[in-house]
Amino acid sequence: MNKNLMRTEELRTPVYLVDEAILENNLKILAKVQEETGSRILLAQKAFSMYHVYPMIRHYLAGATASGLYEARLAAEEMGGENHVFSPAYTAKEMQELCGICDHISFNSIAQLERHRALWESNGVSAGLRINPEHSTQEGHPIYDPCAPGSRLGIRRELFPGKLPKGVEGLHIHTLCEQDAAPLVETFEAVEEKFGEYLHQLKWLNLGGGHHITRPGYDLDMLKDLLCRIRDTYQVQVYLEPGEAIALNAGYLITEVMDIVENERPVLILDASAACHMPDVLEMPYRPPLKDSGMPGEKPVTCTLACRTCLAGDVIGDYSFDMQPGIGERLVFEDMAIYTMVKNHTFNGMPLPDIALLRKDGRCEVVKQFGYKDFKERLS
Repeated sequence: MNKNLMRTEELRTPVYLVDEAILENNLKILAKVQEETGSRILLAQKAFSMYHVYPMIRHYLAGATASGLYEARLAAEEMGGENHVFSPAYTAKEMQELCGICDHISFNSIAQLERHRALWESNGVSAGLRINPEHSTQEGHPIYDPCAPGSRLGIRRELFPGKLPKGVEGLHIHTLCEQDAAPLVETFEAVEEKFGEYLHQLKWLNLGGGHHITRPGYDLDMLKDLLCRIRDTYQVQVYLEPGEAIALNAGYLITEVMDIVENERPVLILDASAACHMPDVLEMPYRPPLKDSGMPGEKPVTCTLACRTCLAGDVIGDYSFDMQPGIGERLVFEDMAIYTMVKNHTFNGMPLPDIALLRKDGRCEVVKQFGYKDFKERLS
């Protein structure tokens, strides 16, 4: 019997728990998009890098995409399939290694393309250029908008050469963040207007990430129509590289109430931290969903959920409950598979949460546990 299999209530906290059934359902939706449009979908590891489930992901998707050498190595070692990478810049040493494990490399500038030309050409890598259509469709999150004024991401049309550089086989765009199909259609129309003369010369076109394809209500028909139109009009292989859509709503962060501080409203001190374990809560910012809770004032008791670091602003937010949670009670934050494990850290010497998989039979498999050594080895 696997000693790492246990019931949910036996897991030590804090713990990230990924739901295998929900993850697989998301993958089936994405696989159907691939099948019906001829597109290829890649896991964007920057959102979700739980390589324990890479074999399942590879069963449904074409491969993975990376934001640098280490993610590319992880995909090569654990995923298989196609391996793409984009970074605003590469060192010569990184490029040498990337050319041995990646089949597609996208460059952020002509200077980077040419600086590394000898390596990618001699290794038979399919080279691409990231472009900036300068058409923003986002509201409220400029930190995640690659089309914001002054953006360093992608080549603007006025700086793009009159002729596609020798050997370039693809173009790469990434402009969306947690968006539906309509902004993608709008963005591609901007690409056609500014870069249309190059599209017939390509072998592939990468539409990047930010597509919430597996979100309830997402306009799948609009997405499929666009992908088929691009394929048929320009005779190119179309790629999508969503990250969130793969593990959307497929994960939880289970935490325990350690203490209660009495103030204008009760402040629950948790063993999980917004700053350390779910940093997007503070960076975006946003209010993470919490199982069996309501908005402030919606239920009889409203509490502030905070953390045990010394950062005064390490506060998750205000939530209401039917009854006030007590010390030792567990709370379950939802949609915690994405941008959590990949961004967490050990500020204040905070322990990293365990990582567990909720299997389809209801048992939990503890995949990874962390300790003092993981904290110490990041330091010197």
